[in-house]
Amino acid sequence: MIEYSWLAIAVPLASSGLLLLLGRRSNAWGHLLATVASAASFVVGLLVLLEVMGRPVAERVIDVPLYDWLPAGDLSVEAGLRIDPLSLTFVMLITFVGTLIHVYSIGYMAHDRARRRFFAYLNLFVAAMLVLVMADSYALLFVGWEGVGLASYLLIGFWNFHTPNAVAAKKAFVMNRVGDMGLIVAMGLLFATFGSVSFADVDAGVAALSTVNSPMLIATGLMLLLGACGKSAQVPLQAWLGDAMAGPTPVSALIHAATMVTAGVYLIVRSASIFDAAPTAQLVVVVIGAVTLLFGAGVACAKDDIKKSLAGSTMSQIGYMVLAAGLGPIGYAFAIFHLVTHGFFKAGLFLGAGSVMHGMGDDVDMRRYGALRKFMVVTWLTFGAGWLAIMGVPPFAGFYSKDKIIEAAFVGSGWQPWVLGTVTLVGAGITAFYMSRMFFMTFTGKARWVDNADLLGPDDRRPVRHPHESPAVMTIPMIVLAIGAVTLGFLLSLGDGIVGWLEPVTGHVDHEAHPPVLPVPVIMGVSLALVAVGILLAWRQYGRNPVPITPPTGSVLTRAARQDFYGDAVNEAVFQRPGQDLSRTLVYADTAVVDGAIRGAAEGTVGLGRALRKLQNGMVRSYGLMILGGFVLIAVVLHFVRM
Repeated sequence: MIEYSWLAIAVPLASSGLLLLLGRRSNAWGHLLATVASAASFVVGLLVLLEVMGRPVAERVIDVPLYDWLPAGDLSVEAGLRIDPLSLTFVMLITFVGTLIHVYSIGYMAHDRARRRFFAYLNLFVAAMLVLVMADSYALLFVGWEGVGLASYLLIGFWNFHTPNAVAAKKAFVMNRVGDMGLIVAMGLLFATFGSVSFADVDAGVAALSTVNSPMLIATGLMLLLGACGKSAQVPLQAWLGDAMAGPTPVSALIHAATMVTAGVYLIVRSASIFDAAPTAQLVVVVIGAVTLLFGAGVACAKDDIKKSLAGSTMSQIGYMVLAAGLGPIGYAFAIFHLVTHGFFKAGLFLGAGSVMHGMGDDVDMRRYGALRKFMVVTWLTFGAGWLAIMGVPPFAGFYSKDKIIEAAFVGSGWQPWVLGTVTLVGAGITAFYMSRMFFMTFTGKARWVDNADLLGPDDRRPVRHPHESPAVMTIPMIVLAIGAVTLGFLLSLGDGIVGWLEPVTGHVDHEAHPPVLPVPVIMGVSLALVAVGILLAWRQYGRNPVPITPPTGSVLTRAARQDFYGDAVNEAVFQRPGQDLSRTLVYADTAVVDGAIRGAAEGTVGLGRALRKLQNGMVRSYGLMILGGFVLIAVVLHFVRM
């Protein structure tokens, strides 16, 4: 099946094209075709996975050439696929979770007149994401990279008849283009240095270099990191992710939780040879991950919009993954481990949020929820599984994956393990707080969605809601993802687990030879204690006590977090306004100087012509006088020249 692995890409891509070409004629069955296409892609990926698992470990990295793509002088790029444990891990995550979200969307988008187009975009995204992770070169990876950016733009702005949705899509598109420039520059540096952009040639070229931390490798690593920051919503290119929640909730689950936003982590791990040879760039990766980890957690603590709170959580959890990837060989496999478990429980949390919205008339404000566990039992239970998993409560999935990152952060010498380890532990405590806040505000306490004056006050009455459980087509995918949130961490850690599976790509690391600076039981105990503290604080504030409908003013930090720590204001002040001023200056210079010089020359020529035209009066005596004057002038000049 390996030589037919391209079918995993071709099937959803063909389905997407067919649905877009047929238009409304496919409205009745388009969603079914798209779902079957995604499922077929999963089957192809599974068959390839089984074949690769049957091979010896040393033979699990296979390049599958397809055709000559870019024969251009010294640059010759073949389109081909790289089939290895890393790409197959992503293939299984994308297609399995993607198919579940397709099924969920059948119910969620049932009443949307453009449902067929929505499913076409979902298929386009799946195909583009598979190109990204299966490519054997940075050039083909970039095709998938741009493809998922296009699909994200189309899906965020799917309901673009609302201006804020269209603006959110444009914002995501523009900020991702900033990161994309980093990836383009990195490819240029790689070609200039190694004459190729294929993974095999780049890895071999880096291995042949005798210098470590060369300026070229540092610059390449930083440019790759810039691309990763854009796609994975890491500081300083994080501001688009919260606005991206304007798209339908299945979009948030598939693109902005489980797959696309993890593409930056994939890029860093796939470029491991470059970062390992450039420790300076690797350190910057760690710092970016640590900063974003706390940044996203702070945002999630203050948002009342359930989807935007989950977006902040996603940003924070990807910060964990980026931090782990920045730790080098000791952290690469743990980053992917957490990426996989996070894909399950975070997709489940987003689908749970969509189920709550479905039952609450599309209301996203958690302050208008409460007591929903009585009316949405399946949603409550599945959401609860994701809640416990993301906090790392044993034996749920996050306990096995995120705690490994925390332990890896404590490995090393000097200041780094203490600072990074502390950041990851603090992040675990904050995660417990904001996720418990979300869980308690939504499913416990008094019902704040009824028109009840003693709850809302006479000036804040709202229409009565009738919350209800979602249909089976929506709850079944949520149940499957919840099962993954409960069991996946344990299953992927059995034996060598996912760490051993990824060794052909990430390399073998003897973790026992690199113990943390603190004993593992101590780290685990402190982590669980902080999680317990976070849960208790959230219960005291949002579970035991009444939740006000109107949010209190809060501290300076809370107000800043509600405004995403003023990320938009900073971007406007640092980039947008100076950019506009520069544009105005350039326009003025173009108008006044360049255009002015051209207009001046033209006007001068016209004026000279008008002056000379007056000499042409048609009188012979005037012309004779002019000839005489010219003769005299020439004679005088010649006289002085001879002297």
